[in-house]
Amino acid sequence: MVIKSKSILLGIAAVAAVALLTGGCMTDSATPLKPISAPDFAAALRGRVSTDAMMAHLTKLQEIARANGNTRAVGTSGYDASVDYVVGRLRDKGFDVQTVQFDAHVFHSDPGSLTVGDKTYEARALEYSPATPPVGVTGPLVAVPVDKDPGCDASDYDGLAVNGAVVLVDRGTCSFARKEDAAVQRGAVAMIVADNVTEDHMGATLGESEKAKIPVVGVSKADGALLRLQSGPATLTLRAETKTLHARNVIAQTRTGLTSDVVMAGAHLDSVPEGPGINDNGSGVAAVLETALQLGSSPQIHNAVRFGFWGAEELGLVGSRKYVETLDVNALKDIALYLNFDMLASPNPGYFTYDGDQSMPSDTRGDPVVPEGSAGIERSLVAYLKSAGETAEDTSFDGRSDYEGFTAAGVPSGGLFSGAETKKTAAQAKLWGGAADQPFDPNYHKSTDTLDHIDRTALGINGDGVAYLIGLYAQDLSGRNGVPIRADRTRHELTK
Repeated sequence: MVIKSKSILLGIAAVAAVALLTGGCMTDSATPLKPISAPDFAAALRGRVSTDAMMAHLTKLQEIARANGNTRAVGTSGYDASVDYVVGRLRDKGFDVQTVQFDAHVFHSDPGSLTVGDKTYEARALEYSPATPPVGVTGPLVAVPVDKDPGCDASDYDGLAVNGAVVLVDRGTCSFARKEDAAVQRGAVAMIVADNVTEDHMGATLGESEKAKIPVVGVSKADGALLRLQSGPATLTLRAETKTLHARNVIAQTRTGLTSDVVMAGAHLDSVPEGPGINDNGSGVAAVLETALQLGSSPQIHNAVRFGFWGAEELGLVGSRKYVETLDVNALKDIALYLNFDMLASPNPGYFTYDGDQSMPSDTRGDPVVPEGSAGIERSLVAYLKSAGETAEDTSFDGRSDYEGFTAAGVPSGGLFSGAETKKTAAQAKLWGGAADQPFDPNYHKSTDTLDHIDRTALGINGDGVAYLIGLYAQDLSGRNGVPIRADRTRHELTK
């Protein structure tokens, strides 16, 4: 009898939660139902988001890519069709949808050629570097003395004959754009940045496409040391081009819930040019979109839910950053938290949560910026995965996905991730299954990132997690796993 009674109560809770999701109401003149709890509401929303429905979205995204050159990259008809699909599905459910246009810059360069004396060095353009003339630029090679902040200020060149020179500077703590500006002030015609670590060439950017005035290339740490021993003229030849593309974000918000306590969830909608991007990041899009469709535009929720489908993530997190840059401090305070979902169905999956409590060991870059409240989000995600039969591991807020703009602005953030190009360890294979010493996703950024390589189990577990977390925080932001109340939130406007 006790078990039966418990089943009846659980059934009532589930039915009530479904009624709230659909905007319906349940009344009983004798015993009116109490408001549904956040966990029950979250569980009901989770139950409505099916793997089959998410797979149907992925099928559509693959069809879009196939019809548009096997890509959904920003600047292509495949991306535009992806936007139209998401917008159409949301509007069909009654959402007021905004498609906000912004500019994104695409940089392309060939490997540069750097010659000093009779030796030629491999040189790689920093993103947004100008090209050289076809014959290259030539000037005396001038090395900036090594210190903690080499070449960060024009005064670092005091006593050096920099006008008309090709300057060599080590990588350091200041931005590459600042180094370039200091060299320009002293009349340099080109700049070489030597890496400060022994790994492969740096991935580096000058920040904004229109600001750089001289060609800037990077060389390895070893080649930088060799160049410091050279004298005489240096010739740099570099072909590079920056194109400006128009892109769109998709933004939709529930018509119900407090707009001063918005729960925001996002996934990037674009692929790389090389492939259809069905795991990266069709999987995140499918989970967030299906959650939005099942939640509906007018659910009975305490906190409004805002959905973002970002453009140009693959060009450097551009769309999400542009969005955050439009928000002043008050608008940022209105966003209680941000949930990011990027790659949820890797074929050799892991079950990662972003390291909101900063329990991972620090690396050479130091600890990332993790706003207060992120630890609670991580705990909620870990608890969800445990309920789904999986043990979570941390993944760093390393700046590789769209949470970056939000965390920089002080918005608590978290999310799920199934792994990309790094290899699964033997311990992780024992924990989660799959193949040790193989990438979590061997199709990452390739033409083979297709529906055939989606792991349905991972999609189901992580996709349900998207729904559960959104449903949980849509009803309750308080408690140990909550976030600061609006009056206690610290936010920072991002510079444009």
